[in-house]
Amino acid sequence: MTWKANLPAVRGKLLFDEPLAPFTWFRVGGPAEVLFLPADPEDLADFLRQLPQGVPVTALGVGSNVIIRDGGVPGVVIRCAGKAWGEVLVDGDLVIAGPAALDAQVARAAAKAGLAGLEFLIGVPGTVGGALTMNAGCYGRETKDVLVSAVGYDRSGEMRVWENEDFGFTYRHTVVPENSTFWVQAVFRGTPDDPAAVKARMDEITARRETTQPIREKTGGSTFKNPEGHSSWKLVDEAGWRGKLFRATGGGAMFSDLHSNFMINPGEATAADLEGLGDAVRADVKAKTGVELNWEIKRIGKPA
Repeated sequence: MTWKANLPAVRGKLLFDEPLAPFTWFRVGGPAEVLFLPADPEDLADFLRQLPQGVPVTALGVGSNVIIRDGGVPGVVIRCAGKAWGEVLVDGDLVIAGPAALDAQVARAAAKAGLAGLEFLIGVPGTVGGALTMNAGCYGRETKDVLVSAVGYDRSGEMRVWENEDFGFTYRHTVVPENSTFWVQAVFRGTPDDPAAVKARMDEITARRETTQPIREKTGGSTFKNPEGHSSWKLVDEAGWRGKLFRATGGGAMFSDLHSNFMINPGEATAADLEGLGDAVRADVKAKTGVELNWEIKRIGKPA
């Protein structure tokens, strides 16, 4: 009898061999062995406490910065979605958000309340949970600049409060081990300002993003981190990969003509197409320039 036959009782949903491609912006990838959609934080904590420790657990948010490999994800994939997970509240100069709240929601709530400093979140294509996990940011600002604290459950279902300094934030990285903490809340701090002025700055970011990024394509945001002293888009572009189709097992993937650090699925790409393209570009750029490109997009699961 396998561990799947003895899963804890839940108030949310347990789905078996559930396709994950619809949950990702690239629209590629295989199924979750088990997909758990917890009803609320207590449901999540109870499940983690009772799930055998040997079962791998993977967190999945809105899927904006991830490639699910074609062979799917073993173990349990946990996806927190819905009203219980996406609420955003303002209390004085604090913005309190659930892990499934879109970063853009947080920015808008802060702007409406006349709080500056969180405008950059309007340009981050993901959720609060993802922002905590990878110190998400854009246009010179990062999660570390506005985060006060966060609350999450560890793999044993025990709650812990993480203060800003506990994260050890660096560029697109924290010291929190991957899939070791399942976030349930984050607290951000803004600075009082005129709501109209905050909204105007957000509108500038939105306009800039719409004209420079392929936001209406099946994409995953920035593919590579910027190496120190370099821009990834320029390295990809100068190596000749802008708009060049790469095929591994499916219809092919490419780097966008609009922004050459954004991979896109132009139609029928597989995860192998996308990951193969990224690795081919990394190898080519390293051979031509000596510069190492490191993935910003997360790759999860096993090949087909």
